[in-house]
Amino acid sequence: MIEININGERRETSVDGDTPLLWVLRDILGLTGTKFGCGIAQCGACTVHVDGEAVRSCRLPVGAVGKRAITTIEGIGATPIGAAVQKAWLDLEVIQCGYCQSGQIMAATALLASNPKPDDDAIDAAMSGNICRCGTYVRIREGIKQAAIRA
Repeated sequence: MIEININGERRETSVDGDTPLLWVLRDILGLTGTKFGCGIAQCGACTVHVDGEAVRSCRLPVGAVGKRAITTIEGIGATPIGAAVQKAWLDLEVIQCGYCQSGQIMAATALLASNPKPDDDAIDAAMSGNICRCGTYVRIREGIKQAAIRA
């Protein structure tokens, strides 16, 4: 049995330690907000937080997480910064198709936690690994700026 801490709740699962965290979240625990995109940690759709750091869950073995805290899109709204990011996303209608947006929100929240007032260069650098096929990058940047004011 592997015990993990997801969104403040201890969960046990009987999977191999090398199973990617993404599959544990989606297929075992039913937390389907985190998306599968590329499977090689290049697109950002699978981004979650591990101890507050944005990581790609598609390549992170669940056994490597240990007792560190995992936060998914389902739990990020419980944090002040996550709630501000989600509100900004809705207010500015950032989302187009929405598939990548859970990863975008997780990356944006991690950015604002480490840099509460990022400039455009900091935003672009932090978000550069998150791909949006619909091209909502301008709205994402504006959402981060609005969330920074609120958080």
